[in-house]
Amino acid sequence: MTYHLPTPTHFSFQECLWFLDRNYDDCLHEVTADSVRKLILVQNKPTLIEIKNSNNHLTINTLTGENKQDLIIDFVKEWFDIDRDLRPFYELLNTDPTLSYMTTDYHGLRLLGIPDMFEALCWSIIGQQINLTFAYKLKRRFTEHYGSKLTYEAKDYFLFPSPEIVASLKVEDLQPLQFSTRKAEYLIEIAQQFIKGNISKEKLSAMTTPEAIKALVSVRGIGEWTANYALMKSLKRLECITYGDVGLYNALHQLKGFPKRPSREQLNDFFQQFQRWEAYTVFYLWRSLAVKK
Repeated sequence: MTYHLPTPTHFSFQECLWFLDRNYDDCLHEVTADSVRKLILVQNKPTLIEIKNSNNHLTINTLTGENKQDLIIDFVKEWFDIDRDLRPFYELLNTDPTLSYMTTDYHGLRLLGIPDMFEALCWSIIGQQINLTFAYKLKRRFTEHYGSKLTYEAKDYFLFPSPEIVASLKVEDLQPLQFSTRKAEYLIEIAQQFIKGNISKEKLSAMTTPEAIKALVSVRGIGEWTANYALMKSLKRLECITYGDVGLYNALHQLKGFPKRPSREQLNDFFQQFQRWEAYTVFYLWRSLAVKK
């Protein structure tokens, strides 16, 4: 089946595709010059979709699995943040002489989400204190060992491991994949929290952002950075700031001359001019660190 999703003003599929790729080996989607394929769950059935862009709309093809138009379109909208009007954000960027270039150089880039809250939390833990290249290797090993696989046209597509699978693992299962003991413990414990119902996307969605952060950081392995990252990527909470994030600090150092370790007060002062768009500002600052080849 083929579905058509109109795209809004200030949307660039190519900019989003480039950010999804960035020369990293992500095992959860396949990017080509003009498309992306991703395996998703639709009513608990693995469904492979392909997204392309044409004439101010996205063309979404269901290659295998469930043909549930509303559910598939809702997923794509959430993933690409389609329903967001970026004009207020660009107006704020244009008030800052050092950041105004972003409205043209990164025009149409959307805050690309991770709709699965469990995946968002696990990914942030996997990436803690290691470089991105190695983090993607760990994610691939983790996913290929414990995620679901679908083969289509001789290519394998994967779903991120479910909380049920991860909760059943032992630390020794993850150590051969080069997970540290501590990271393995955190992943398993977070999965167990999901199984018990202590954490869920639905519960967090019903909370204010401060309440959600408080709930998340009470879980071992989830710090303030992880909580803010997961909320901005999975719930699109735009007021989230990734305090403690080296990428954010590097971008502010390069663009604004901030100290390499700015204080919380300095960060809060900076983000005052981007109220209600803090997460998008973080995302565009991350984008500034990557150079297209």
